[in-house]
Amino acid sequence: MADVRPLPGIRYAAEAELAALVTPPYDVISPEAQANYYERHPHNLIRLELGREGQNDDALDNRYTRAAAAFAEWRLHGVLRQDAPSLYLYEQRFAVAGGERRRLSVLARVRVEPWEEGIILPHERTLSKPKDDRLRLTRACAATISPIMALYDDPEGELARSFAPLHAQQPQLALTDDAGEEHRVWLMRDPLLANTVAGFFATRQLYIADGHHRYETALAYRDEVRELHKELPLDDGANFTLMALIAIEDPGLVVLPTHRILRAVEGERLAALEDRLRAHFEIEALDGREGTALVAALARAGEAGQRTALVVVRPEDALLLRLRPEGAAAMDRLFGKSSGASAAWRRLDVTILHTLVLREALGISDEAVRAGQHVSYTRDAAEAMAAVRSGADGARLAVLLNATPPAALRDVARAGDRMPQKSTYFYPKLVSGLVINPLW
Repeated sequence: MADVRPLPGIRYAAEAELAALVTPPYDVISPEAQANYYERHPHNLIRLELGREGQNDDALDNRYTRAAAAFAEWRLHGVLRQDAPSLYLYEQRFAVAGGERRRLSVLARVRVEPWEEGIILPHERTLSKPKDDRLRLTRACAATISPIMALYDDPEGELARSFAPLHAQQPQLALTDDAGEEHRVWLMRDPLLANTVAGFFATRQLYIADGHHRYETALAYRDEVRELHKELPLDDGANFTLMALIAIEDPGLVVLPTHRILRAVEGERLAALEDRLRAHFEIEALDGREGTALVAALARAGEAGQRTALVVVRPEDALLLRLRPEGAAAMDRLFGKSSGASAAWRRLDVTILHTLVLREALGISDEAVRAGQHVSYTRDAAEAMAAVRSGADGARLAVLLNATPPAALRDVARAGDRMPQKSTYFYPKLVSGLVINPLW
């Protein structure tokens, strides 16, 4: 199925300075961080990944044309150099929830395929503005600047075993970022190993974990180039994008929950909340003073993903909700066979939250959520609780969730469904700037 190949990667020549040259992906860079990256080094990737806008920008001089000029200049003067076709084994070492983790991925060129082909599958919907931004950058530079994160099935650890001899050696690249997380890269130029990787993925689907906008940008760019040339050779670089491929079974694959803060909720709905919830959930009152205690209670109630559990935080207390059989039956009635929604989608904690709590109990429609009304998001349970306790910006309630398991993402994607927004947050993000994929 998936066509995975080595790429003639473009990399920084100053390998010892990598920590000063790389950035996170564009969508998590704040204006303050952008300014810091500009000051850090004159060749920092920020000038390509997320360049500054100017007051006098026009069609000939803007963040995209300046990125293209910097990219060309850096290649011309040896700041960047191009490898022979290679795969790149990429390990991230990080701490989360008090423990040390390692996550392994393969950076490779992957042929872009329309969603309907069923080879590469999405799990969420995209917005037009980020796609337009990334497409303009791709046109200007004719390159994939940052990798897309995609998952694959490998229950037997077959591919990891193939990498074991290389992984035991010292990496060619290593850096520690601002968060103290380590990034290590091994170059793989063995044709036999490349054939092993290609053969492994030829029978597998890929599931986009992070980077839906970038993937749809790659499809749009491919179509534009194809239309321009009328016929595009099968091996042309425009047919491919850059991905970091990670096994769903990797013990270092961490998904963090994204909690909801609810504002401008009708007073009558708040007063009747417990009565409305009781039809679908078992309700247990909790001492809501300690965020860590609430998160721990939520994790225990979730029973490793076997049962939907949520915590609703109110100004004066907190409620632990466990889905009753009647709640599961209600989801089946609302989204039965005629709706086309899969069982995998109906059983997601976040789907149940949006349906039975937000829509049915609080009267907050899916359209309102998509429009940014009533609901904001945070990965910090303590922040969500503090907003409700203080009433900041009209916060009335918070809902805490357990993380969505990676296997649930796969099952929903296979069924052709899309998760509600902010269903997954894969941690940590991939670094941008370790390798750039030229689209030629």
